[in-house]
Amino acid sequence: MKKHIIFLVVILILLTPFGCSDYLDVDAEAVKPSDEFFQTEEDAVSAVNAIYARMRTWPMVAFAYVIMQEITSDNSIKGSAQGDASFINDFDKFTFTSTQGTITDYWNGRYEGINLSNQVLSNVPDIEMNETLKARLLAEAKFTRALFYFDLVRAFGDVPMPTSVDNVLEASTVRTPKDEVYAQIIQDLTEAIDVLPESYDAANLGRATKGAARGILAKVYLYRGEWDKVLEQTSAIISSNRYGLEDNFYNVFRIPYENGKESLFEIQASAIAGNADISNSQHSQVQGVRGTNGFGWGFNIPSDDLAAAFDAAGDEVRKKVTILFKGDVTQDGDLIEGVNAGELEGVNIPRYNGKSYVPRNRQINGVNEGSEQNIRVLRYAEILLIDAEAKAQKGDVSGAATSLNLVRERVELDPIDAPTVQDIWNERRLELAMEGDRFYDLVRTGQAATVLGPQGFVTGKNEVFPVPQVMIDVTNGAIQQNNGY
Repeated sequence: MKKHIIFLVVILILLTPFGCSDYLDVDAEAVKPSDEFFQTEEDAVSAVNAIYARMRTWPMVAFAYVIMQEITSDNSIKGSAQGDASFINDFDKFTFTSTQGTITDYWNGRYEGINLSNQVLSNVPDIEMNETLKARLLAEAKFTRALFYFDLVRAFGDVPMPTSVDNVLEASTVRTPKDEVYAQIIQDLTEAIDVLPESYDAANLGRATKGAARGILAKVYLYRGEWDKVLEQTSAIISSNRYGLEDNFYNVFRIPYENGKESLFEIQASAIAGNADISNSQHSQVQGVRGTNGFGWGFNIPSDDLAAAFDAAGDEVRKKVTILFKGDVTQDGDLIEGVNAGELEGVNIPRYNGKSYVPRNRQINGVNEGSEQNIRVLRYAEILLIDAEAKAQKGDVSGAATSLNLVRERVELDPIDAPTVQDIWNERRLELAMEGDRFYDLVRTGQAATVLGPQGFVTGKNEVFPVPQVMIDVTNGAIQQNNGY
């Protein structure tokens, strides 16, 4: 059942669909007025489910995600047909402005999630219900809020930070310093860790766990350069023995292996013929192989530079999984026909993102291509690389090598006995290519000016994106623009 509540998105207060009856499933029938909501345990569960459902929507996992987090990097370029969505080239060349709809989408999508989280945190405490379940639902909402704010603070720096329904108007007209935003993220995740379970039953797979919260917190501390705190979290995850690497790198991104031993957190997606509300993820569709016999639209394609980086490392395993070239046959037996080189923008040899590939035998007629595929947010391989980086930064070269080489061994690469921090950064690029981290990694490690300078990156400006112009306009300039935009 759809529920409706009032929350702030980008311009003042809007009514937005809210709620679901089954985990992450949105049923488009009926409306429950806002003054009748947040009365029962069922309402509380539905409210939290709605946050998860919001995660797989267009602003969260489609164009804004791939354009801002990968196409701005050296990993990928626009792709698709010549002239199709040509504005994407502005991001590859760093000529985008504050009026770009993609940037507004990115901002809006995450604030929609934050406001859904805040609604739970403000209203669920007053519901008479099972107290153990209540505590868990509140912890899940803290986890999701932290995740959304982490995206925002990485993308924009200082951002508005409403934390309840009571301060939403006041807090939404001023930018909170990023250090304070990080402090709130850390608080939310720390409190979530204290409550969230280690795992769930089959009916609740995909909800935030203690390991997921620890993993995101480790990543937050990585961005903060707080190495001891990073290791506190990574050590807890590793020693829990709940996670491991899939033996076959190809399987990591295939539907039968979702929510498996390598997964700390995934955005849940599903495909049911005739149900557009449930089958609404377009993450795979926008990046799928383009062409008459293709799987999608063909945007966000691996760059020449990424292909060369795999070759330089002798990394045949990850290259084959990450980059699908025209003429390849996948391990699922699909021929990648694609289109001719002259039809694509930016490449001489047609290629596509292999991690977003969904085999033909998993495609369902009548819904978005690949809409069943979950979006990987945090994998155990990244935890090992975060652990390795923190240890290398602290001078524990042997410990860094142990974690790093577990990742390398899986893809048949020789061990590095004394890895440098740069070795680990290089490994992150190859392991996590096309998964949405590369641009932010280049910025946080101080490599952006050197690596992205030829694309047009300007130091002192492009470390962050512009605040959407609509936010500046609607607040009459109370919210100010980032430097250089």
